[in-house]
Amino acid sequence: LNGHRLGEHAGGYVPFSFDLTPFLHENAENTIQIELDSTERPDIPPNGYVVDYLTFGGIYRDVRLRLVEPAHIDGIFAKTKNVLSQPALDVDLRLRNLRGELRECRLRVALEGDERDFQYETLIFLPAGGSYNATVEMPPLRDIQLWTPDQPKLYTLNVYLYDGYTLLDHAWTRIGFRDAIFKDDGFYLNGERLPLRGLNRHQTYPYIGGAAPARLQRRDADILKYELGVNIVRTSHYPQSPHFLDRCDEIGLLVFEEIPGWQFIGDSDWKALVLRDVEAMITRDRNHPSIILWGVRINESPDDDALYTATNDLAHRLDPTRQTGGVRNFNTSRKLEDVFTYNDFSNTIIDPVVTPYLVTEFNGHMFPTKTWDNELKQVEHALRHARIQDRALAVPGVSGAIGWCAFDYNTHRELGSGDRICYHGVSDIFRLPKFAADFYASQGLKTPFVRAATFWTQGDRDEGGNDPLWVFSNCDEIEVYIGDELEGRFQPDRETFPNLPHPPFRVPHLDLIRLWGIHYQDLRIVGLINGEPAAEHRVAADGLPAQLMLIPDDEVLQADAIDMTRLVIKLADKYGNRLPYATAAIALTLEGDGVLIGENPFPLVGGQAALYVRAGRTPCTLTIHARVLNSLARGSLTATAQINCR
Repeated sequence: LNGHRLGEHAGGYVPFSFDLTPFLHENAENTIQIELDSTERPDIPPNGYVVDYLTFGGIYRDVRLRLVEPAHIDGIFAKTKNVLSQPALDVDLRLRNLRGELRECRLRVALEGDERDFQYETLIFLPAGGSYNATVEMPPLRDIQLWTPDQPKLYTLNVYLYDGYTLLDHAWTRIGFRDAIFKDDGFYLNGERLPLRGLNRHQTYPYIGGAAPARLQRRDADILKYELGVNIVRTSHYPQSPHFLDRCDEIGLLVFEEIPGWQFIGDSDWKALVLRDVEAMITRDRNHPSIILWGVRINESPDDDALYTATNDLAHRLDPTRQTGGVRNFNTSRKLEDVFTYNDFSNTIIDPVVTPYLVTEFNGHMFPTKTWDNELKQVEHALRHARIQDRALAVPGVSGAIGWCAFDYNTHRELGSGDRICYHGVSDIFRLPKFAADFYASQGLKTPFVRAATFWTQGDRDEGGNDPLWVFSNCDEIEVYIGDELEGRFQPDRETFPNLPHPPFRVPHLDLIRLWGIHYQDLRIVGLINGEPAAEHRVAADGLPAQLMLIPDDEVLQADAIDMTRLVIKLADKYGNRLPYATAAIALTLEGDGVLIGENPFPLVGGQAALYVRAGRTPCTLTIHARVLNSLARGSLTATAQINCR
């Protein structure tokens, strides 16, 4: 600041701050200079050896300038207690007094969220020139609503610091009251056993790396809960955006958060940064009710009892309300944490060696799958996820299974498919679904759902045809129509998948001889609940482009030159199904004060793709036009979308 060095921070995943006060010019211009080193330095976690993800670089998260009085609030930790009997709340506060004399202040703490507010006031004395820790025991709490995945009730905890009647500082955090514990026989939330079914998530995106603003971060949480139907996400392999975690709190998506790293352990200085990361992660995020487990071990690293005893002890000291886990990929590893978290790539689920036990990865690199792979491979990809999730519900002592992974992601040349992408996701890098995504949706969505895992071609599979046809649905039974003719009514395949809440449907022995050639008509699947139609999926038989779809996730953006949304582009049949081998180039134009982020013209990948639209600073209506440059479409296909910037 103004030529004075303030310090440095090593790493890209946890927050840090510097005090500007000593070097500020009063009533004059001040200059802040920042020097970035975005190289993958081996002395800073997660780097040191090969890492299965790109760390990107730059200032990719929020930067804030905070103005405070000399006496101010520097941290809040809300510790809920006795949630299932008589809910109580202790509030740990970190206060600072930068003046050179003792200061008497009035402290008020208020819990708000229902018609009744709970408040506490006290006088405190802040020592001169330093920090002061205080714990406030809130008065008895009555009629507290619990935080659950279906009803994620949040309360706001406000803390006010006064000098007499003059407000010096106000800080707040959102909290939830819930009891989360892993036991030997599984995971329990608020006293009830809850099998965990989840996916891992990388926070990186095409074109923008990690620099996704709040809207995109929050959208990922919505995709995981409302499109993929999971109840837990693991933040592989680093602390992720607070915007993402805030949204998990709001929608009831459980979180397993872990420190930066991947297989490698460095020297003593490197290990010191690991401990720093544990402290920073927990201090930042311990008020999030969605977080149920701290990951205090470098993912898939060798045992290091001294290091991991230290990380585990530190986590318990910083947050005695949560358990710890440490992800490994060998089951002879010593269990130092509360929960044995294990990456199981056996294509089944092995019996736990110790409990509590949680499977934190499976599938992934064992069966990478692209959106343009042949139909049988994409179907098998989905069925592998289905088999493991079914097995997780059967093996005693398994709390659940978190699949690898939600979305395809960028990685280094030593991993992935040579194009710097790992195709391990149940959705592609644009967050667009593969067949495996439909399996997860069928298990967790609350609304009726049915999707056939087929592109309904006559010759994409070996020997031709579509036998068997797999359907993912949460309905009781399905009807299968080809053209207008009913082929039969089918039940879930409970013999193959006896433990899933909604087993896939296997439709065998469709009459290929009768259906061959010109008799091959559109496919229609009707999902029935209590004998009544509840959901439907149609797939066209001709496989030719019938429509160009241009779909923004959001129709309104903030005109702040930061806010952005995803713009989905799809070449589809007449029912809106993507055409997996469509590679047409799409040209886009944008009218208004905004920016298209991505390639333009854009070649489709597996019949679909996405770009991002960023608002400018001028309130306006953005109009995006898209047209197909080359395809088998009958005529010229175009599409238009509009987004309002306010």
